[in-house]
Amino acid sequence: MPCHSPSIGNDENPLVKMTADRPFADPDKAARRLLEHARAFEPIQDGRIYIEKLNGPFLFIDRGTPAEYRAGLELAVARGWLELHDSGTYVKFTPAGADLFA
Repeated sequence: MPCHSPSIGNDENPLVKMTADRPFADPDKAARRLLEHARAFEPIQDGRIYIEKLNGPFLFIDRGTPAEYRAGLELAVARGWLELHDSGTYVKFTPAGADLFA
C-alpha cells in the first residue's frame, strides 16, 4: 500500500488546474482592470478615487488575489497611469491614464 496520496505527482490534479488559470496573474491585465474600476467611479474632491473603490471590486467581485492587486496597482503607478497618494488612501488618474480611455 502506498504511503502517500495517489494524487501526488499526478498531472491531472484539479487543484493545479484551478490555480493555473488566474486571469490577473499577468500584472498588465490586473493594472488595466484596476483602471476600469477607477474609471467607473465618479472622482470626488480634486479628482480623488478612494482606494477601496478599486480594491473592493477587484478582490471580491473579480476574485483577484491581494498579490495580483498589488502588482497591478504598482504597474499602473510605474507606467504613469495612476498617481497613488502617499497616505495610500486614494489614487488619481494622470493625463496618460485618462488618455487610455479617450
